[in-house]
Amino acid sequence: MKKILLFLALGAFIASCGGKKEEKKDGFEVSRTKSEDKKAQANEGVPVDLDNKGVGPIKNLEFPDDIDTEMAARGEAKFNAICVACHMVDQRMIGPAMEGVYERRSPEWVMNMILNPDEMLREDPIAKALLKEYNNAIMLNQNLTEAEARDLAEYLRTL
Repeated sequence: MKKILLFLALGAFIASCGGKKEEKKDGFEVSRTKSEDKKAQANEGVPVDLDNKGVGPIKNLEFPDDIDTEMAARGEAKFNAICVACHMVDQRMIGPAMEGVYERRSPEWVMNMILNPDEMLREDPIAKALLKEYNNAIMLNQNLTEAEARDLAEYLRTL
């Protein structure tokens, strides 16, 4: 009797030490990684390039030292009217967060992206990388004038 009990106990012990079988359930998985890790991974594909001026009509743009508050106010109104559908100030959404954009892109690049998104997405390497990073969500051409784009650019300086 002792031998049988010992044999069953030994068998149960060996069975419990065996490899676990993972059951794959249908549906989706929730990843509980920190958002900082995701941001680091996402930014790896899009380089910071302050020398790239982009493709479009703006070849040179130098900001004055002081922010033009009237221009920035017009730019903020335009941003709130057309840009917030895809961009937030401090969070990724359909498009990138706008806060600190001039730490990542040149003023010319930003203006050309606002004025000429179709050609930028076809020809500019950074715009292509952003398109890929944001799941091929294209930036639509809002048909803004250079003055309206400059107002937006001034507003982005305030963020």
